[in-house]
Amino acid sequence: MLYAIIATDVAHSLEKRLSVRPAHVERLKVLQAEGRIVLAGPHPAVDSNDPSDAGFSGSLIVAEFASLADARAWADADPYVTAGVYANVTVKPFKQVLP
Repeated sequence: MLYAIIATDVAHSLEKRLSVRPAHVERLKVLQAEGRIVLAGPHPAVDSNDPSDAGFSGSLIVAEFASLADARAWADADPYVTAGVYANVTVKPFKQVLP
C-alpha cells in the first residue's frame, strides 16, 4: 500500500538539512530502485523553486510499504529525523487516484 510521509522542518533548518541531505537522498534512491517511490521532495519556504537562504518548510514522500508500521519505521530512521531537521512527521495511508 502507498503511504504519505509528511514532515515539517524545525525553524532555520537549512544548515542541518544540507549537512545530511546526501544520506537522506540515498535512502530515497533505494526506494526508487525498488520501484516503491511515487514522489518525493521538499516544500520551499517561499514561493520559488529555488528558495535560496529561505530554505524549506518540510517534505513530502509518497511510497509503497508493506504496512503502516513499516512506513513509520522507515520515516523514523530518516537522517532528517535523527539530525533534528524535522520537527514532526506524519505517516498515513495514501490512495493514488491520478495519474
